[in-house]
Amino acid sequence: MTKTINGVINIKKEKGYTSHDVVACVRKIIGKKIKVGHTGTLDPEATGVLPVCVGRCTKLSDRIMSNDKVYIGKLKLGIKTDTQDIWGKVLETADVDVLEKDIYEVVKSFKGIQQQLPPMYSAIKINGKKLYELAREGKEIERKKRKIEIKDIEVLNIEKDEIEIKVKCSKGTYIRSLFTDISEKLGTIGTMSELKRIKTGVYKIENSITLDELKKLNENNHIEDGILSLEKILESYEFLKAPSKCNKYLYNGNKVSINYFSEKLENKREYVIVDCNDIIMGIYIVIGELLVPVIMLKN
Repeated sequence: MTKTINGVINIKKEKGYTSHDVVACVRKIIGKKIKVGHTGTLDPEATGVLPVCVGRCTKLSDRIMSNDKVYIGKLKLGIKTDTQDIWGKVLETADVDVLEKDIYEVVKSFKGIQQQLPPMYSAIKINGKKLYELAREGKEIERKKRKIEIKDIEVLNIEKDEIEIKVKCSKGTYIRSLFTDISEKLGTIGTMSELKRIKTGVYKIENSITLDELKKLNENNHIEDGILSLEKILESYEFLKAPSKCNKYLYNGNKVSINYFSEKLENKREYVIVDCNDIIMGIYIVIGELLVPVIMLKN
């Protein structure tokens, strides 16, 4: 019988794995019958934090995916590729003549809200087909720019024609495109030569584990040591314990009157409701006199 597991595994993705590869490996380690899903893609050659949701926590994937991300990447000036990273086909090379002070000023200028053009080599779907599939067919189609926000950006190191940059950004930001834009503003060309995601929301690189480490935990019957529980993931919310007379509403995913609770509830605020047996039922939001289900987590 497959053991019930619910939570998030903070995977430290290594080079050579797609996000789907990681999900397949996790599923193989913990049991094929358990739901598993990642929280946003990382390029195969990128490394770092990739939270993987397991069991009931797969319903929280979109929430985790919407968190801000922090990356450390390297921008190689003087080279342009079709994928906007060093692993693509080289389209153009150029001599680099850029002042160090200009690099700091230009990089800093990208902080803030802006419109970004997604790269052709991305997983965005247009008319049911992923852009990278079209790119591999040699097609390039018109894309709409998307609103993103660079919350913070700084140069960590400059070595010859390679710049190490730390970026804190909103969901949907493409670091490859950002580096291309930085290169253009510097009056040259460039491509991403390295990328590591060091944080997404509360999930940090220092608390992540590799697939091999997860496998060893499972082999030693300590798989729980590698999984953040559902309770831990939701600890930032206030928990409300519902009386047994609420069960018929909770189990059917219905709205619940705030009058069942003694706590003073804040309108438009989200709460986690547990039933009389302390089973987490879901995330609810207060709308007037009702608690309205936002994400059901019962099963």
